[in-house]
Amino acid sequence: MAEQNGREMIARRIAKEFKDGDIVNLGIGLPTLVANYLPEGVEILLHSENGFIGLGTVPPPGEEDKDLINAGNQFATVVPGASFFDSATSFTIVRGGHIDVTVLGTLEVDREGNIANYIIPGKMMPGMGGAMDMVVGAKKVIIATDHLDKHGNPKILKKCRLPLTAVGEADLIVTDMAVIERTGEGLVLKEIAPGLTVEEVVKNTEAELIVNGSVKTIEV
Repeated sequence: MAEQNGREMIARRIAKEFKDGDIVNLGIGLPTLVANYLPEGVEILLHSENGFIGLGTVPPPGEEDKDLINAGNQFATVVPGASFFDSATSFTIVRGGHIDVTVLGTLEVDREGNIANYIIPGKMMPGMGGAMDMVVGAKKVIIATDHLDKHGNPKILKKCRLPLTAVGEADLIVTDMAVIERTGEGLVLKEIAPGLTVEEVVKNTEAELIVNGSVKTIEV
């Protein structure tokens, strides 16, 4: 699947997970696209960990406000009724369990729901950021990622090899190939991308996938 089409499919599919009234945090990169595909009739509030609730869509070219950026240092907009606060209050909201859903990317995720998304040993990085707080504090954690890395290796593993961001926190994994749910029995293959077979998805996944009956095609 073409990269752009795959990323759009991931974003559209994740947007369907939200319920009216949810407070949602979107991580940097691919997860930020989800804000552009919210279902009609579903109203949510987007939390930006640098200090506001009420994040809007990306501003049109030429209408950027240099004083309004999201947690990924990108220009942002806000919706009517947005609320601004300091970083301490922002993370009190996160750690207090007030975020309904968080969406974040990853380098690796495994069958136990462990997440490794902040560092590759030997490479420079600014720090873990708020991810470790977000995945523990949010009620539901959704992973948005390509199914394979840039070298063609699976990112959904039996066991993460990179340093962990969190242990046992991933609830749902949405990739350009599949939708996978973590359960007490393991990873359940719920949906596959159009044009793919279950066998192809299983072949490209290191972790064992549970297949219960027929598997739906992702609809966006």
